[in-house]
Amino acid sequence: MLWTIVLFAGVLGLHRSFGAEADRGSLAALLLAPVDRSAIYFGKMAANLLFMLATELMILPILLVIFDVNLFRVWILVGLLLGTLGYVSVGTLFAALTASTRARETMLPVLLLPVMVPVFVAGVGLTAGILDGDTLMDVRNWLALLIVYDLIFIAIAYLVFDLIWEQA
Repeated sequence: MLWTIVLFAGVLGLHRSFGAEADRGSLAALLLAPVDRSAIYFGKMAANLLFMLATELMILPILLVIFDVNLFRVWILVGLLLGTLGYVSVGTLFAALTASTRARETMLPVLLLPVMVPVFVAGVGLTAGILDGDTLMDVRNWLALLIVYDLIFIAIAYLVFDLIWEQA
């Protein structure tokens, strides 16, 4: 349930990250800003990360009350943070990619969800393992997958963000 809420809350928040600039026609003005374009990406990514973390902080106590399951365990929170970081790194990149399209609300989930499958499989595996009483050694592969995914996609986003903005 936790990861499903994260998935849908993220899609709703991510398409808005570049939506204001696209709706006002100010994408070109953002391009002319005297900053490195990667700073724009990382700024948007940080804002999306804060939005998602705030959403998750509201969801965790609600899930505790509804399902009587303590999700406030260190490795669940670490996995949630790593999963969210991977989600917003790819989501911010795809939000920039779809910002100037007419059907960005439809295109973003179509592009994003297949790429996010490894994050959600690893997140669910890690969460289920910790809730089942597994040790860190038992769930280390899920944790490693989340770390590697984050590193790869943050690096890819950093490298291709300039190219995406040139096309905008």
